[in-house]
Amino acid sequence: MAKLYFHYSTMNAGKSTLLLQASYNYHERGMQTYLLTANFDDRAGPGRIASRIGIAAEADTYTQQDDLFERIAARVGTGPCACVLVDEAQWMTRTQVWQLARVVDDLGVPVMCYGLRVDFRGELFPGSAALLALADEMREVRTICHCGKKASMVIRVDAEGNALTEGAQIEVGGNDRYISLCRRHFREATGDRPV
Repeated sequence: MAKLYFHYSTMNAGKSTLLLQASYNYHERGMQTYLLTANFDDRAGPGRIASRIGIAAEADTYTQQDDLFERIAARVGTGPCACVLVDEAQWMTRTQVWQLARVVDDLGVPVMCYGLRVDFRGELFPGSAALLALADEMREVRTICHCGKKASMVIRVDAEGNALTEGAQIEVGGNDRYISLCRRHFREATGDRPV
């Protein structure tokens, strides 16, 4: 039975690595997958999902205006599709997450989403909030803070390494802009201010 999955974490936990590994496992068994990522995340190049450990794959891109049910239904219409894998799922809209639920329910295709749970202010992303509400199965992908505790938060830093507490929710970046921290160190970095 097809399900909607949400694999969530903070930055640098290996979400893209897990996505690419899952896709590889399907391909190794002779099954086709359909990979999607946000169109404005071009850190690995346009239409490409890459991991910090050096593996990568081509992917179709989506915008927040795209109807993902229609996109995936069109892909399924071209031939077998064993699974849809979505990177940077936090950037989807609530409507798009409902569209993925329709893919699972109406087309019978499993959808595996990988993304951040919270932003640099400790607030849920809209796509993540909808996935937490709608996913059939959820899995936390863990990483650690510099203190050794589980990292569950992320801060955005400026060029001098100072934590930022204001700004647009979506800003693409990597290790140069974001640091994963436990809640205690997140509070210390942001001045323990209520968010």
